[in-house]
Amino acid sequence: MKKIEAIIRKSKFSEVKTALHDVGVNFFSYWDVTGLGNEQEGHVYRGISYSTSDIQRRYLSIVVNDHFEDITVKTIIQAARTGDVGDGKIFVSDVSECYRIRTGEKGGDSLK
Repeated sequence: MKKIEAIIRKSKFSEVKTALHDVGVNFFSYWDVTGLGNEQEGHVYRGISYSTSDIQRRYLSIVVNDHFEDITVKTIIQAARTGDVGDGKIFVSDVSECYRIRTGEKGGDSLK
């Protein structure tokens, strides 16, 4: 199993969520995060430009079976990409085991 963590623009979340559901990823967790990166967001207030080093993003945490890793990553990239600095990052790591609390199932079947 693989854990896929993605940090994306908040404005692209709806597109990413829909795209993931379309390919069969129906469960994941997400939350709003603030981070630092190469992008400097600027705000204009009454004609004066202010820059801020804190960048608002959405963090997704998804666990999938090994054979579903590539399609999940490709789907996130396609849906979240704008081509501009600050589109985000994806991290993939191994998950040694998963258990379904309700039934006690373990392994890849517990993700279905």
